[in-house]
Amino acid sequence: MSMEQWIFSSFYLAFVAVLSIIRWPYHKRNKQNKIVQDQKTAQEKGLLFGAWLGTMLLPLLYVFTPLLGFADYLLPVWTQSAGMLIMVPSLWLFYRSHKDLGYNWSPTLEVRQDHTLVTAGIYKSIRHPMYTSIWLWVIAQPLLLPNYMAGLAGVVAFGLLYFLRIGKEEQMMIRQFGQQYKDYMTQTNRLIPKFDR
Repeated sequence: MSMEQWIFSSFYLAFVAVLSIIRWPYHKRNKQNKIVQDQKTAQEKGLLFGAWLGTMLLPLLYVFTPLLGFADYLLPVWTQSAGMLIMVPSLWLFYRSHKDLGYNWSPTLEVRQDHTLVTAGIYKSIRHPMYTSIWLWVIAQPLLLPNYMAGLAGVVAFGLLYFLRIGKEEQMMIRQFGQQYKDYMTQTNRLIPKFDR
Protein backbone atom coordinates (compact mmCIF):
# COMPACT_ATOMS: atom_id res chain seq x y z
CA MET A 1 0.00 0.00 0.00
CA SER A 2 1.40 3.40 -0.98
CA MET A 3 1.87 6.18 1.58
CA GLU A 4 -0.90 8.12 -0.14
CA GLN A 5 -3.30 5.18 0.15
CA TRP A 6 -2.26 4.62 3.76
CA ILE A 7 -3.39 8.19 4.53
CA PHE A 8 -6.83 7.62 2.98
CA SER A 9 -7.18 4.25 4.68
CA SER A 10 -6.14 5.75 8.02
CA PHE A 11 -8.73 8.48 7.55
CA TYR A 12 -11.38 5.81 7.03
CA LEU A 13 -10.31 3.97 10.20
CA ALA A 14 -10.30 7.23 12.18
CA PHE A 15 -13.79 8.00 10.89
CA VAL A 16 -15.09 4.60 12.01
CA ALA A 17 -13.42 5.07 15.41
CA VAL A 18 -15.15 8.44 15.87
CA LEU A 19 -18.51 6.90 14.90
CA SER A 20 -17.97 4.22 17.54
CA ILE A 21 -17.14 6.86 20.15
CA ILE A 22 -20.31 8.78 19.26
CA ARG A 23 -22.47 5.68 19.52
CA TRP A 24 -20.96 4.12 22.65
CA PRO A 25 -22.79 6.20 25.34
CA TYR A 26 -26.14 5.71 23.58
CA HIS A 27 -25.51 1.98 23.27
CA LYS A 28 -24.66 1.84 26.97
CA ARG A 29 -27.76 3.82 28.01
CA ASN A 30 -29.92 1.83 25.61
CA LYS A 31 -29.26 -1.38 27.55
CA GLN A 32 -30.84 0.18 30.66
CA ASN A 33 -34.12 0.94 28.89
CA LYS A 34 -36.63 -1.95 28.86
CA ILE A 35 -37.75 -3.33 25.47
CA VAL A 36 -41.54 -3.38 25.08
CA GLN A 37 -41.72 -4.40 21.40
CA ASP A 38 -39.00 -6.51 19.80
CA GLN A 39 -38.84 -7.41 16.10
CA LYS A 40 -35.31 -8.80 16.00
CA THR A 41 -35.67 -11.69 13.59
CA ALA A 42 -32.95 -13.99 12.30
CA GLN A 43 -33.01 -11.93 9.10
CA GLU A 44 -32.50 -8.71 11.08
CA LYS A 45 -29.54 -10.20 12.95
CA GLY A 46 -28.06 -11.48 9.68
CA LEU A 47 -28.42 -8.07 8.04
CA LEU A 48 -26.73 -6.36 10.99
CA PHE A 49 -23.89 -8.89 10.85
CA GLY A 50 -23.54 -8.26 7.10
CA ALA A 51 -23.38 -4.51 7.65
CA TRP A 52 -20.66 -5.00 10.30
CA LEU A 53 -18.76 -7.29 7.93
CA GLY A 54 -19.00 -4.80 5.06
CA THR A 55 -18.18 -1.61 6.94
CA MET A 56 -15.79 -2.88 9.62
CA LEU A 57 -14.23 -6.32 9.14
CA LEU A 58 -13.42 -6.25 5.42
CA PRO A 59 -11.98 -2.71 5.61
CA LEU A 60 -9.78 -3.80 8.54
CA LEU A 61 -8.57 -6.82 6.54
CA TYR A 62 -7.83 -4.54 3.58
CA VAL A 63 -5.83 -2.05 5.64
CA PHE A 64 -3.87 -4.44 7.86
CA THR A 65 -3.35 -7.54 5.70
CA PRO A 66 -2.54 -8.32 2.05
CA LEU A 67 -5.46 -10.80 1.83
CA LEU A 68 -7.69 -8.59 -0.34
CA GLY A 69 -4.93 -7.12 -2.50
CA PHE A 70 -6.10 -9.11 -5.54
CA ALA A 71 -9.25 -6.92 -5.67
CA ASP A 72 -7.54 -3.51 -5.69
CA TYR A 73 -8.37 -0.85 -8.28
CA LEU A 74 -6.81 2.51 -9.04
CA LEU A 75 -8.47 5.86 -8.38
CA PRO A 76 -7.26 9.39 -8.95
CA VAL A 77 -6.39 11.28 -5.77
CA TRP A 78 -9.23 13.78 -6.27
CA THR A 79 -11.86 11.03 -5.98
CA GLN A 80 -10.32 9.79 -2.75
CA SER A 81 -10.26 13.37 -1.47
CA ALA A 82 -13.95 13.59 -2.39
CA GLY A 83 -14.49 10.51 -0.22
CA MET A 84 -12.96 12.36 2.71
CA LEU A 85 -15.26 15.33 2.09
CA ILE A 86 -18.34 13.08 1.95
CA MET A 87 -17.44 11.71 5.39
CA VAL A 88 -17.83 15.17 6.99
CA PRO A 89 -21.64 15.50 6.61
CA SER A 90 -21.93 11.78 7.34
CA LEU A 91 -20.21 12.25 10.69
CA TRP A 92 -22.29 15.33 11.56
CA LEU A 93 -25.58 13.58 10.71
CA PHE A 94 -24.55 10.51 12.68
CA TYR A 95 -23.81 12.65 15.75
CA ARG A 96 -26.93 14.80 15.36
CA SER A 97 -29.20 11.77 14.88
CA HIS A 98 -27.99 10.14 18.09
CA LYS A 99 -28.15 13.39 20.05
CA ASP A 100 -31.71 14.17 18.93
CA LEU A 101 -32.95 10.61 19.48
CA GLY A 102 -31.40 10.20 22.93
CA TYR A 103 -33.02 7.28 24.79
CA ASN A 104 -35.18 6.51 21.74
CA TRP A 105 -32.22 5.20 19.73
CA SER A 106 -31.98 1.47 19.12
CA PRO A 107 -29.69 -0.50 16.79
CA THR A 108 -32.45 -2.94 15.89
CA LEU A 109 -36.19 -2.99 15.26
CA GLU A 110 -37.51 -2.51 18.77
CA VAL A 111 -39.55 -0.07 20.82
CA ARG A 112 -38.37 0.68 24.33
CA GLN A 113 -40.20 1.79 27.44
CA ASP A 114 -41.20 5.49 27.34
CA HIS A 115 -40.39 5.59 23.62
CA THR A 116 -41.35 8.94 22.14
CA LEU A 117 -41.70 10.10 18.57
CA VAL A 118 -38.87 12.52 17.84
CA THR A 119 -39.80 15.18 15.28
CA ALA A 120 -37.48 17.99 16.40
CA GLY A 121 -33.87 18.81 15.60
CA ILE A 122 -32.62 17.03 12.48
CA TYR A 123 -35.78 14.87 12.56
CA LYS A 124 -37.83 17.94 11.69
CA SER A 125 -36.22 17.88 8.24
CA ILE A 126 -35.41 14.19 7.60
CA ARG A 127 -37.31 11.14 8.84
CA HIS A 128 -34.28 8.80 8.90
CA PRO A 129 -31.14 10.97 9.10
CA MET A 130 -29.07 8.16 10.57
CA TYR A 131 -29.69 6.12 7.43
CA THR A 132 -28.70 9.17 5.37
CA SER A 133 -25.49 9.35 7.38
CA ILE A 134 -24.70 5.69 6.76
CA TRP A 135 -25.52 5.99 3.04
CA LEU A 136 -22.96 8.81 2.81
CA TRP A 137 -20.49 6.63 4.71
CA VAL A 138 -20.83 3.62 2.39
CA ILE A 139 -20.73 5.84 -0.72
CA ALA A 140 -17.43 7.32 0.50
CA GLN A 141 -16.04 3.89 1.45
CA PRO A 142 -15.13 2.68 -2.08
CA LEU A 143 -13.53 6.07 -2.74
CA LEU A 144 -11.29 5.82 0.32
CA LEU A 145 -10.66 2.07 0.07
CA PRO A 146 -10.10 1.28 -3.64
CA ASN A 147 -10.74 -2.43 -3.37
CA TYR A 148 -13.69 -4.26 -4.90
CA MET A 149 -14.28 -6.26 -1.73
CA ALA A 150 -13.44 -3.85 1.10
CA GLY A 151 -14.68 -0.76 -0.73
CA LEU A 152 -17.94 -1.99 -2.20
CA ALA A 153 -18.92 -4.33 0.65
CA GLY A 154 -20.39 -1.44 2.65
CA VAL A 155 -22.73 -0.34 -0.16
CA VAL A 156 -23.93 -3.89 -0.78
CA ALA A 157 -24.36 -4.87 2.88
CA PHE A 158 -25.95 -1.63 4.04
CA GLY A 159 -28.10 -1.45 0.89
CA LEU A 160 -29.56 -4.87 1.73
CA LEU A 161 -30.14 -3.86 5.34
CA TYR A 162 -31.79 -0.58 4.38
CA PHE A 163 -34.13 -1.90 1.67
CA LEU A 164 -35.18 -4.97 3.67
CA ARG A 165 -35.63 -3.03 6.93
CA ILE A 166 -37.02 0.43 6.20
CA GLY A 167 -40.60 -0.64 5.43
CA LYS A 168 -40.75 -2.83 8.54
CA GLU A 169 -39.35 -0.03 10.67
CA GLU A 170 -41.95 2.44 9.46
CA GLN A 171 -44.75 -0.10 9.99
CA MET A 172 -43.50 -0.61 13.55
CA MET A 173 -43.61 3.16 14.11
CA ILE A 174 -47.13 3.37 12.71
CA ARG A 175 -48.25 0.63 15.09
CA GLN A 176 -46.65 2.49 17.99
CA PHE A 177 -47.66 6.07 17.16
CA GLY A 178 -50.58 5.67 14.73
CA GLN A 179 -51.83 8.79 12.96
CA GLN A 180 -49.12 10.92 14.56
CA TYR A 181 -46.47 8.99 12.63
CA LYS A 182 -48.53 8.96 9.44
CA ASP A 183 -48.78 12.74 9.63
CA TYR A 184 -45.05 12.96 10.24
CA MET A 185 -44.45 10.83 7.14
CA THR A 186 -46.35 13.35 5.01
CA GLN A 187 -44.20 16.20 6.37
CA THR A 188 -40.78 14.58 5.78
CA ASN A 189 -38.82 12.48 3.31
CA ARG A 190 -36.95 9.39 4.41
CA LEU A 191 -33.40 10.44 3.52
CA ILE A 192 -33.25 14.02 2.26
CA PRO A 193 -34.92 17.22 3.49
CA LYS A 194 -38.34 18.03 2.09
CA PHE A 195 -38.24 21.45 0.49
CA ASP A 196 -41.92 21.91 -0.49
CA ARG A 197 -43.08 23.10 2.95
